[in-house]
Amino acid sequence: MNTPLLLLAVLLLLTGALLYVEALRRRERSGLPRGEIVSADTGAWRRPDRPLVSARYRLIGRPDYLVRTDEGDWVPVEVKTAALRGAAPYPDHVLQLGAYCLLIEDTQGRRPAYGLLHYADTTVRLPYTEALRGEVLRALDGIRRSRHAADVPRSHNDPIRCRHCGYRHACGPQALA
Repeated sequence: MNTPLLLLAVLLLLTGALLYVEALRRRERSGLPRGEIVSADTGAWRRPDRPLVSARYRLIGRPDYLVRTDEGDWVPVEVKTAALRGAAPYPDHVLQLGAYCLLIEDTQGRRPAYGLLHYADTTVRLPYTEALRGEVLRALDGIRRSRHAADVPRSHNDPIRCRHCGYRHACGPQALA
């Protein structure tokens, strides 16, 4: 083999190794567990997959990522663009991730051990406990009861959230913005 071809082969091999190491670093920084990404709702590199649908709980949802780990477990991953302010994830984010865990439990027949909330500055591993499952079921029940209520009071005191809400017009005098 001549020297230029040998140098080109070595250069290509080194480039491939560097790209592989960079891919591993990016995967680690992403917060995603090791395994196969079986669903993605980010739209960044493919069309979103079909949502998870539970007739039993009358619930539909699609996590940003759904990963089947090397051990065969299902892990929902929800990506938030904002940084986490404080030590604990926001309660609405916890309920959203808990709802994805409930959907996985019902549709896959296997209860996930945890889900991941990935914020701009950190990733939080949230165990899917009986307490969280119960909280999600109570929230679903409350939402269903609210649909038939004559008046539903505002559930927050956040003017910015209120200003960007698509239902602000329905709040009348309760609107903050």
